[in-house]
Amino acid sequence: MSDSNASVTRRTVLRGVAGSAVAGAALGAAGPVSAQSSGLDSWFSNTSNYDGVVDETGNSEVTVTVGAEANGGGYGFGPAAIRVDPGTTVVWEWSGAGGSHNVVAEDGSFESEMTDEKGHTFEQTFDGEGVVKYACAPHKAMGMKGAVVVGDAAAGSASGASPTESSGASEELKSWFEGVSNYDGVVDRTGTSEVTVTVGASGNNGNFAFAPPAVRVSPGATVVWEWSGNGGSHNVAAEDGSFESEMTDEKGHTFSQTFEEGGTHKYVCTPHQAMGMKGAVVVDDSAAAVSGSGGGDGVTEEDFWPLSVAGSVTLAVVSPIIFGVAAWIAGTGDEPNVEWREDAEGDDGRVRS
Repeated sequence: MSDSNASVTRRTVLRGVAGSAVAGAALGAAGPVSAQSSGLDSWFSNTSNYDGVVDETGNSEVTVTVGAEANGGGYGFGPAAIRVDPGTTVVWEWSGAGGSHNVVAEDGSFESEMTDEKGHTFEQTFDGEGVVKYACAPHKAMGMKGAVVVGDAAAGSASGASPTESSGASEELKSWFEGVSNYDGVVDRTGTSEVTVTVGASGNNGNFAFAPPAVRVSPGATVVWEWSGNGGSHNVAAEDGSFESEMTDEKGHTFSQTFEEGGTHKYVCTPHQAMGMKGAVVVDDSAAAVSGSGGGDGVTEEDFWPLSVAGSVTLAVVSPIIFGVAAWIAGTGDEPNVEWREDAEGDDGRVRS
């Protein structure tokens, strides 16, 4: 007598084994999913003042400081990375700090003289789209590097490429940030699910700034404001009243807000607004949405580990079975001790004795 629930046909066995083999092989081969190595993140791996690509599109001329405070002294370009329109002229201006510097393109397309003269300038006009990396030759190993992203070229950065900001939005931000000493364009953070902004950063003649003051994010991104503990008590209050934090001077205190809808969200520190303590979050609705820390929709590397392990185990288990079945079919192995019966599809099947 046989148990009908345990009986299987040859076709069922082969289907099940083949399905398990395919699933196991696919999952085992998948492995953990890693973020693609990002060109600019790799280039700026030892550059202390790199904080994403600053959006300077819409400006015909952009100034970059040579000898900005970074990398343990006057050994930085400020800002380190910028995005410009084709035809824009970039002017490098020496601060006089950090000794003698030069500006040398990685591809050899341009090179300035070596000098420590404060106010010295060197300029280059960028016509073709692409990413142009450069460095200060004597201080490159220290992290004195820069990059110019021209047009819609992918920056190869975790933040991804940013579309050109409309002239209306650009003018609105310029007006909003008038008199804000640390505003130097919009930092591109699209593609990142969580972005941190410092509250009480150095700026506006003290620690009365947000840093970076303006960020561009994807829909669904969460912005986390973290208090530095400097400059007294601060808060984060949206101009339109949509969000407001408590007032505190506690170092390490955080306040977060998730932005789902496209648009520009301006905010201030209420007691220090007149001093220039302002910020803005530009939500780019043309960018792919991301899942915030609480969204649960994003697929992370950790999500794939259980699948990878399960796939590997499954493959290890079914591999001998596959070999045995193949040997049985080919007549080169021992035939299982089963009896044939006719299955519902007209094929002959077997059930165990």
